Amino acid sequence: MADKIFQVNSMKAPISADFSQMKDKVLVVFGGHSGIGACVMNLALENGTKAYAFSLENGVDVSNYENVAQKLREVCDVEGKIDYVINTAGILNIGKLMDRDILHIQKEIAVNYMGSINVAKASIPYLLKTKGCILLFASSSYTRGRALYSTYSSTKAGIVNLTQALSEELYQDGIRINVINPERTATPMRYKSFGKEPEGSLLAPEKVAEACLNTLLSDYTGQVIDVRRKG
Repeated sequence: MADKIFQVNSMKAPISADFSQMKDKVLVVFGGHSGIGACVMNLALENGTKAYAFSLENGVDVSNYENVAQKLREVCDVEGKIDYVINTAGILNIGKLMDRDILHIQKEIAVNYMGSINVAKASIPYLLKTKGCILLFASSSYTRGRALYSTYSSTKAGIVNLTQALSEELYQDGIRINVINPERTATPMRYKSFGKEPEGSLLAPEKVAEACLNTLLSDYTGQVIDVRRKG
């Protein structure tokens, strides 16, 4: 029963954190050149954070562990530390499983799920020193698989389970890890997959960025942080 309660546990993001606490902290955002990741970068930089963005735009593929580890080493060589790591990188492809190319399916799993594992694993040595925090990303589809994007939904469910497990593994080391769970958000990935949707029906990525920084500055760990347009 306790395990069942933990599996479905989620909460709202903490609010009203003092973002000035981010000044001179070192943040690395994978998937940081568009969508939610870009909004996180903008908000962090506005508050004096030393923030670094990596994505396919500058040649970084999160499905490649050495690629991820190299970039973290480079940031640490420059700054001397890393306080926070966020992974917003992801792929969403629509279609019936029977009709999809197996290589595309494998790539989606590699980016969404293995990418999160790669980012978390490569970050640990740096966050051990700063007692820092990792943020991964789920989506509203993690609670129930959705037709036409079964691979995406299942990888997001896996990321939630991964986060809960790692929070226990890393607790004694002082590293916190949480997963952000935004509802349908106005991002390029969303537009590419679903086209134009009614104005006001999507969550603003800037609101998700605020939830990310609030969570980084909280004492939460192992939590699914729900971000909604209202409430």
